[in-house]
Amino acid sequence: MNSPETDSPETESQRSTHGLAEGERRLHPRYTVQMQIEIHIEGTSVPMHLETTDLSRGGCYIQMMMPFAVGLRVQVTLWLDNCPVVIRGLVATCHPHFGNGISFVEFEGHAQELLSRYLDGATI
Repeated sequence: MNSPETDSPETESQRSTHGLAEGERRLHPRYTVQMQIEIHIEGTSVPMHLETTDLSRGGCYIQMMMPFAVGLRVQVTLWLDNCPVVIRGLVATCHPHFGNGISFVEFEGHAQELLSRYLDGATI
């Protein structure tokens, strides 16, 4: 598996939690990936078009001047290799005038597999 971690015989879950700094909540390595993302706030039909700064199997970080409140439910769409990847998420962090951390909660269809393949390819 291509990841920023060492190539030891550990399982993915061991790799993703092994050696986490105290207070570190991430379960997956994050990658600096800038891509367009479409976000729908739950209960609305108007999408927002933003950009990610970081992406992982467990979530992403988006830049925005007026970020969402923590706990807000969202639906995000990423286009990976011209294929829409739809994921339901939850706003996990809020940094005023900078952005939000979005935690991925539920993947539609093959979204999780497509995201994993994309990130594996991004680390080659």
